[in-house]
Amino acid sequence: MKTVIMAGGKGTRISSVASDIPKPMIKIDGVPVLEREICCLREQGFTDLILTVSHMSEQIIGYFGDGSRLGVNIEYFVEEQPLGNAGALFKLRDKLTEDFLLLNADAVFDIDFNRFVDYHRKKGGLVTLFTHPNSHPYDSGLLIADGDGTALKWLAKEDQRPQWYRNRVNAGLHVISPKALDMSGIDADAVGTEKDGKTVKVDLDRQILKPLCGTGKMFCYDSPEYVKDMGTPDRYAAVCADFKNGVVQAKNLRSKQRAIFLDRDGTLNKYVGFLRNTDEFELVSGAAEAVKLINASGCLAIVATNQPVIARGEVTFDELAEIHNKMETLLGHEGAYLDGIYFCPHHPHKGYEGEVPELKIECECRKPKAGMLLKAAEDFNIDLSQSWMIGDGENDILAGKAAGCRTALIGNESFGQDITAETLTEAVKLILKQ
Repeated sequence: MKTVIMAGGKGTRISSVASDIPKPMIKIDGVPVLEREICCLREQGFTDLILTVSHMSEQIIGYFGDGSRLGVNIEYFVEEQPLGNAGALFKLRDKLTEDFLLLNADAVFDIDFNRFVDYHRKKGGLVTLFTHPNSHPYDSGLLIADGDGTALKWLAKEDQRPQWYRNRVNAGLHVISPKALDMSGIDADAVGTEKDGKTVKVDLDRQILKPLCGTGKMFCYDSPEYVKDMGTPDRYAAVCADFKNGVVQAKNLRSKQRAIFLDRDGTLNKYVGFLRNTDEFELVSGAAEAVKLINASGCLAIVATNQPVIARGEVTFDELAEIHNKMETLLGHEGAYLDGIYFCPHHPHKGYEGEVPELKIECECRKPKAGMLLKAAEDFNIDLSQSWMIGDGENDILAGKAAGCRTALIGNESFGQDITAETLTEAVKLILKQ
């Protein structure tokens, strides 16, 4: 599979870090970020590369040459004039004969590309977007998808968004079929020419990807792996620190992950009995701080919650999703994010008015059983023996133990937990000291 890397950006916002070199040549721990990207691809078998270059292109070409020094084959497309961030794809159309990876050269990442591509092929769509939660969803482009991952809406930064939303952000990594280019209706010959006194350019998001929302031809690939823009001095400093601390490499799903599982009611949000609507949802004091500590540690922050209100017919799946959207939105406003949310909709006891019969079963996912944790471990390659379960009740502790995790209780009772704490923040701090 070919990989196209867009490496033509000027890096205006990060010019204070290095103004005399192109942005992709800025070094992370002594090595240009673009070289780190290429090595990540090569190690996973992606060696057929096309770099689209423009600003200070001679430096990039001079450094990488034909790629043989790094064990890859590199071709170049030099934009003599700005064509937009996707114009080069139309000039390269004859080389793009099958699905290809499209990546940004100004992001720091280390992901399992084969896993990403396998997902794309299983879905059979024209485009798959790498999506993830981040610490600033309020000013990021958001994707809204259905339960199958089909992209339904694309909310750009400037678009009005709902009050509550899932923290699902486009990370700028894509698998694209060339058919998506053909469907756009863009005239390849017109790209780069003058029209009405302006150069014809192509915007990837607005002209190619966003129109595919709601067509069933574009999917979201949700992953907690490390992908961060380094476009500002502050973000550059943060990714450099993450790289030196080993966080970037460790988040690749080829590596075993550590997770801190969190109960929801009474742990992340204030306990109100059976929570049935969004108005009743309120984070406990310090919840965002605790989740931010987990995020910074490199552990996955994953919610595992029993929600029998669905089986009882008191809350629908859509209503539960909206409650969880509120949870993610509130955390996101404070710079925290969850890597996954797992819930059990079942309940074993029958006889409630309005109940959903097919959900009134003895299942394997309802705590104190370990099903939700085991499913998360399968999805994210988690080493459960190195992970923790935090909750405020006996079922949380028993579920954690059944999964092989260590456990922490918020409260003062004894259920055989490894750690006891008064608050979620205290529990997380004690865990991270282990």
